[in-house]
Amino acid sequence: MDHFHYRNRELYCEEARVADIAERFGTPVFVYSKNTIVRNLKTLNEAFAPLDPLVCYSVKANSNLGILKLVAELGDGFDVVSGGELARVLRSGGVAEKTVFAGVGKTDSEIASALQAGVLMFNVESEEELAAIDRVATTLGMVAPVALRVNPDVDPKTHRYISTGKKESKFGMDIDRSLRLAEQATGMAGISMIGMHMHIRSQITTVEPYAHAADKGVEIIGKLRAMGHPIRWYNMGGGFGIAYRGGESKSIEAFAEEIVPRLKPLGCRMAMEPGRVVVGNAGILVSRVIYKKKSGDKRFLIQDAAMNDLIRPSLYEAFHKIWPVRMEEGGPDLPENFESEIPGTETWDVVGPVCESGDFLAKDRHLPEVHNQDLLATFSAGAYGMVMASNYNTRPRAAEVLVDGSEVQLVRRRETFEDLIGPELVALES
Repeated sequence: MDHFHYRNRELYCEEARVADIAERFGTPVFVYSKNTIVRNLKTLNEAFAPLDPLVCYSVKANSNLGILKLVAELGDGFDVVSGGELARVLRSGGVAEKTVFAGVGKTDSEIASALQAGVLMFNVESEEELAAIDRVATTLGMVAPVALRVNPDVDPKTHRYISTGKKESKFGMDIDRSLRLAEQATGMAGISMIGMHMHIRSQITTVEPYAHAADKGVEIIGKLRAMGHPIRWYNMGGGFGIAYRGGESKSIEAFAEEIVPRLKPLGCRMAMEPGRVVVGNAGILVSRVIYKKKSGDKRFLIQDAAMNDLIRPSLYEAFHKIWPVRMEEGGPDLPENFESEIPGTETWDVVGPVCESGDFLAKDRHLPEVHNQDLLATFSAGAYGMVMASNYNTRPRAAEVLVDGSEVQLVRRRETFEDLIGPELVALES
């Protein structure tokens, strides 16, 4: 469980007791392990070292300034999909020269700001977008570095909401279209096509999709170079899976063993855009049980974290391990995986206070005995947790803390009611 572990039947993040963190900052609260993030970034850099990688952390996975500051201090780069994310990177100490600008809907103002900041390259997703980048760059008297985003039509066999590499996806272009666009780009004064980009999906747990995509990428880069494009970057995107249940994902080294030999002959430098694999298992969401309720044949565990705090279970039917922060003597330990029935447990739906039937963190989940006011830990919540949170039901968003050994740093304070209504007070002024 990375740097989350039980000691004397109590959960710790590194050397800090999670119960103490909850007492100090309240619940719900996101707790992140700094040294898990450091280790994951180091592993990525070392595994792909033969390709001189630039690890561009995917800001959309978790955009907290404290985490971005850590990534920047380690010398890694960033992948952004909006002007706001680029602003976060620059404010946190990141540099534009190590930042890739992705996303299907870049506005003229975002393109201009990114060009003036000096981003490494834009991932181009469509014909009209390339024309817009060319127009803006020419107006500014600049040349925009771009990478052509190609969909290799590899079926990643994942949830339909996070599959991006099929030819019918809204992201990127199929191979034939992308090659036709590359031909057109040879006559654009504001464009320098320096790379090719492929991102086939999120939460990939097998190596085969990457291997197939890399083989197609090698062929496409050869064709782009034959057109005269100075391709020196292969951007493989991100998508490395993590273990939500336990043991379902390959190691980073296993992915590298398949990818590196295929790309090494290209002579390209590799960029990658990992997010989930960096921060996913580096974070937990801590909540407190409010009530227990029985309704028909169902048992409900009502706690103070809700779909507005962690929407993945409601949105993706995603699985997250959930277990008490303090385990009772004689009760079951946290299982290695949740694939089978767990002795000494009962089945509960873990739900929140939000007024929606879809407000749940888990359904039919085997849990040991818990009591009102007990703390629960929802694991693997470091990616696409707080970053997708909302204020639905006028609920203030959670606090976030970053743990380094025994030191606990508040990196986002809990919102207040005044924070929520502040932008609306103009409605009361007339």
